[in-house]
Amino acid sequence: MLEAWDRNNTVLVNLVGALPPGGLQARAGAGSPTVAEMLTHLHHERMVSVQENCADIEVSMPTREWDPEPDGERIQAMLRVSGRLVREAVQARALAGRAFDQDFAHPLHLIHFLTFHEGYHHGQIKLALKAAGVPLSDKEAGPLTWAVWRDRNPPAAGDA
Repeated sequence: MLEAWDRNNTVLVNLVGALPPGGLQARAGAGSPTVAEMLTHLHHERMVSVQENCADIEVSMPTREWDPEPDGERIQAMLRVSGRLVREAVQARALAGRAFDQDFAHPLHLIHFLTFHEGYHHGQIKLALKAAGVPLSDKEAGPLTWAVWRDRNPPAAGDA
């Protein structure tokens, strides 16, 4: 399950790196969040989930949830940090046989929750790019997303 989380994080970091020029500012429609805002929201949700459920792990909370961060490399770095933090929290609690402090019947359920949440926003991001006229084709995205999931040789732990 932890290896699946690593793949999920790799896919998200890869998506950020594949965004076309102007992609971070794309929106699915008027009043919708930008791609950058959705990505920083994902980072924020990860950090909040760890903070609320693992008081023993120090979390440096972002100042904004829907931050219009203009730098894709900075967003990738944020996702790497929060990806490692989620992994650390789930692994520590699962190995200790210890429940989370607040949510989820088992620590591994956090990975299920976040993977579902991030998949939802991944689709919104692809839609926003299309609506903004800067689509990311399946041919471009496939090797960076679907191929990561199908790879029989998983990345090393925490290598997003």
